[in-house]
Amino acid sequence: MVTPHNMNVLLRKASRIKLVITDVDGVLTDGGIYYSSEGEELKRFSLRDGMGVQRLRETCHIETVILTGENSPIVNRRAEKLQIKYVYLGIKNKSEVFQNICKQLSLQPDEVAYIGDDYNDLEVLKACGLSAAPADAIDKIRDSVDLVTDRNGGHGAFRDLAEFIIQAKTTRVKNI
Repeated sequence: MVTPHNMNVLLRKASRIKLVITDVDGVLTDGGIYYSSEGEELKRFSLRDGMGVQRLRETCHIETVILTGENSPIVNRRAEKLQIKYVYLGIKNKSEVFQNICKQLSLQPDEVAYIGDDYNDLEVLKACGLSAAPADAIDKIRDSVDLVTDRNGGHGAFRDLAEFIIQAKTTRVKNI
């Protein structure tokens, strides 16, 4: 349960965010893989999440980074559509890449938000400034993050995080 005190702490964390990193499968997608009759792999993305990426960029000048263990051309196409500049596919050690992203962009880890849903996200979720998980993430992840979104992966979970950060950046947070 989020108390007003805890909410104030979360809003303060969110107000410091300068970059958002997201996993793909289970966050930007529903975690399923669909195959056409020709064997073509398909993924379902939420338009609401795409609007979240756009709103972060336009409202708060915050870019989004994709960091995923999958190596899928579909993800590249989605990133191009959303004008996401930094896309890391086929990553097995997300924590190492997270540290490199922070160095490359001259950011402190507490200036970065990360949203993930499974064990391979855990180390980055522990290292970032604001950690989030979709409502349907595995229990271990939901129990480890600052914020669990109201929506499931692929159904607006990223948008929930984006709107929370936008709220924090555009609203005066009360002193603790």
